[in-house]
Amino acid sequence: MKIAVLQEHRFGETRIAVSPETVRKLTALGAEVAIQQGAGEAANFSDKAFEEAGAVMMPSAADALRDADIVLKVQRPDNNELGLYPKGIKLLAILQPFHDADSLKAYAAHGVDAFAMDLMPRITRAQSMDVLSSQSNLAGYKAVIDAAAAYGRAMPMMMTAAGTIAPAKVFVMGAGVAGLQAIATARRLGAIVSATDVRFAAKEQVESLGASFVVVDEEAMKEAETASGYAKEMSDSFKKAQADFVAKHITKQDIVITTALIPGRSAPRLVSADMVASMKPGSVIVDLAAEQGGNVEGVKPGEITKKSGTTIIGYNNMAGRLAADASNLYAKNLYNFLVPLIDKETGALNIDWQDEIIKGTALTRDSKIIHPSFGGEALEAVPVPEDAVAVQSAPEQQSAPAK
Repeated sequence: MKIAVLQEHRFGETRIAVSPETVRKLTALGAEVAIQQGAGEAANFSDKAFEEAGAVMMPSAADALRDADIVLKVQRPDNNELGLYPKGIKLLAILQPFHDADSLKAYAAHGVDAFAMDLMPRITRAQSMDVLSSQSNLAGYKAVIDAAAAYGRAMPMMMTAAGTIAPAKVFVMGAGVAGLQAIATARRLGAIVSATDVRFAAKEQVESLGASFVVVDEEAMKEAETASGYAKEMSDSFKKAQADFVAKHITKQDIVITTALIPGRSAPRLVSADMVASMKPGSVIVDLAAEQGGNVEGVKPGEITKKSGTTIIGYNNMAGRLAADASNLYAKNLYNFLVPLIDKETGALNIDWQDEIIKGTALTRDSKIIHPSFGGEALEAVPVPEDAVAVQSAPEQQSAPAK
């Protein structure tokens, strides 16, 4: 079995789909790992480190892909790259099919069996394969670090002979994996932290990290989580009450971190321009949903802007700003996904297409679209709920970060 790993070409992508550690483990299973030269440079993984782990370095993508059975990537390939893929190859990557449904037709047309790692079912067995959780964890951490750097003031309380510096007030909107890590990081830095989430079940996790949980309508929030571990989109009356509450609460905050995402749709608007204007000069907002349109009015994806004296950070690919750690975690997710698919005796691929994890992630097979969320009928797969606001990991599957 041959596994190809290619250099990422999407703008701003710094990660790679393997690490020296996972290359070593894959070769131990009998796989040949062919990596395009320079693919790990942005994540500070040298070609030499991969060679020492057992990989074969190839001068081009075409060379790495020759006779390959599997290709591992971080982001989806473009059409030019797809043209190099041998028919029948298995593609594992963050494919974002809800945002680029036409790409499924391209995978099918090229005979590529595509697996969207970002559609991993939220079941206990798949927790170690959950790329959204691993990457969101880092994104939540980095959001606070970037906010602290832009804030221009100290985060913790400081008592000096010259006087006392008050601690920063941080408000985290959304208590999924990214939100919980943001809370934990802000608390470590000494800030006073509050958080909100439409799921009342998040209250215990938020408070366990030393933050206060702010509630709009407790009874409505208790009914706000689906069985799949997502948060339901709330009623218009709840949204208005939430917006009114946030408008009052946000004026007292120094830093706001927003994390709300909706699969297949633009990110919900949580912070209006009026709310931004109401914040104190020098305040900072980090919008982790900027790439999907943003939770904050006026955010510009990939940029830092200033509105009414408030800095709005809208970086794309926040996890990629910690490329080495993000790559290490993502590589382990892929390795954990691959191991059950490899026959221990022959070392060949042996995919159980009726396995729940395969059903949830497989988009195409044998030149056909098979995922029912996109019109496929060959498998009874597990779709992402249409009414879901992503909390990036079900609470019961991802423990809260350590304080």
